[in-house]
Amino acid sequence: MKSIFKVVALFILLCSSAVTVAADFKVGVVDTERILRESVPAVNAEKRITKEFSGRDLDIKGLMKQAKDLQSLLEKEGVTLSDADQRNKERELTTLNADVQRLQREFREDLNLRKNEELAIVLELANKAIQMIAETEKFDLILQEAVYRNPKIDITDKVIQHLADDKPVSK
Repeated sequence: MKSIFKVVALFILLCSSAVTVAADFKVGVVDTERILRESVPAVNAEKRITKEFSGRDLDIKGLMKQAKDLQSLLEKEGVTLSDADQRNKERELTTLNADVQRLQREFREDLNLRKNEELAIVLELANKAIQMIAETEKFDLILQEAVYRNPKIDITDKVIQHLADDKPVSK
């Protein structure tokens, strides 16, 4: 009977110490998508990319307008043009449309590559900020992706603020 009492007492002791450990366990959650949308480095990266690609975007839009104007010309004056002129204009339109499609594809590929480069930099900064917050505020675990996050443990605003303050982050 004494051994059963000792086992039950030991079990109760272990359970109460586990509750104590669980009570001291500090968890945080971060919404990475929000950081990539709202943080100062992400917004600045988006502005840099927009500025960098605006010239090419205007060039493509100019070529699209040329193609549209040529298409309109062929539709309106196609019957009055000589067969040779009509064939030349149609060939020109076909070439112009092919150029527009090629330039659009290259533009999208280059844009996606640059966005991925910039997002990688923002994620690196965010991870360093999260690490600094975790160490400073004694977090045991910080999750970056969660199906559900209780607002009480969501530290996304702290990370965004940390990135906005442009505090030096050690590597």
